[in-house]
Amino acid sequence: MQYSLDYPAKQCKIVEKEDEMNRLQKTHLLKDLEKKLVFLTGPRQVGKTWLAQAIAEEFTRPVYLNYDNLKDRQIIQDQAWLDRTDLLILDELHKMSEWKNYVKGIFDTRLPGLRILVTGSARLESFRQSGDSLAGRFFRHRLMPFSPAELHQLGETVNIDKLLVRGGFPEPYLAEDDISADRWRMQYVDGLVRNDILDFEKIHDFKAIQLVLELLRSRVGSPLSYQSIAEDVGISPNTVKKYVQIFESLYIIFRITPHSRNIARSILKEPKVYFFDTGLVDGDEEVRFENLVAASLLKHVCGLNDYFGKPYTLNYLRTKDGAEVDFCVVNGSSPELMIEVKRSESKPGRSLLNFHKRYQIPAIQLVLHLRQERKEGNIEIRKGIDYLRGLIL
Repeated sequence: MQYSLDYPAKQCKIVEKEDEMNRLQKTHLLKDLEKKLVFLTGPRQVGKTWLAQAIAEEFTRPVYLNYDNLKDRQIIQDQAWLDRTDLLILDELHKMSEWKNYVKGIFDTRLPGLRILVTGSARLESFRQSGDSLAGRFFRHRLMPFSPAELHQLGETVNIDKLLVRGGFPEPYLAEDDISADRWRMQYVDGLVRNDILDFEKIHDFKAIQLVLELLRSRVGSPLSYQSIAEDVGISPNTVKKYVQIFESLYIIFRITPHSRNIARSILKEPKVYFFDTGLVDGDEEVRFENLVAASLLKHVCGLNDYFGKPYTLNYLRTKDGAEVDFCVVNGSSPELMIEVKRSESKPGRSLLNFHKRYQIPAIQLVLHLRQERKEGNIEIRKGIDYLRGLIL
């Protein structure tokens, strides 16, 4: 099996369409639940609860418990679900002290026939300090907003203009109009800042973290300078870095680092920041399109990680003198594909040409508004929406 970015969607189709809110990960989750416990993570309101409920319908005696609910919390703490339960869904469990030890204990001592699904809005990697390792006991699944590929595979019409304005979160994307989508987003952002972030970690300067988030919305796709933001907000660069890490842990943003064979050197270089919700981006059509491409490529790469066990990462390319290519898909330490994003320019940029000559790997320029696809030399000029529809998720 090949894992190229052009891998045909029909060969990767995961589930037949059942209704307009179905998610492609459902069948994979069901299969993995038969083998190990499953962690389902992703941004808040991306559809995790809906997907968990859809999975519960496949079982005879499922139990859903949310740690935020006081009555459910008592049942969780007492392990008081009935012995006949065949699916146990534990939501927001990462808020429980020593939750990893707890999950390890109930998984290792579970009765025959019990499957366990743990869901949450915070990255599992952020809680490594929480207790004993669960290595070897779980599969990870990351649920992300609707992408052109997922909508296409579900048989939905892919409306690129709607994705650029509203983003791919189910409620705003499926809303009746843009006003309803805007009202959802206003409440969503307010809830993230006032509830999720404050639940995640004690923040002393509430206005500062709000301002940092607002500044990031207008700096999508540009190398991130912690020093510059620190000066704008009036806080230290380390505090900015801490806030950015919190945003990333809560699936508000994701960072893409420059590719380097030296991993430590790559981490130290300036990352670029993108939003899981393209609707949050404060920028013109080209910036929003770049964010949509970034989110779609990340979802594709996560699919290769989670479902095929392939060590792909998403990076970008940058030289010391500032020459840059927007994205580079890397397998292990080997770059496999470079992608440049443009609104309407169909001529390959100088940076793309130079990096293509240097690495000798496939290069694509994705264009939002393009009349005709073609090749220039060995570089493909592709219609952005058609290309994104062909990804695996």
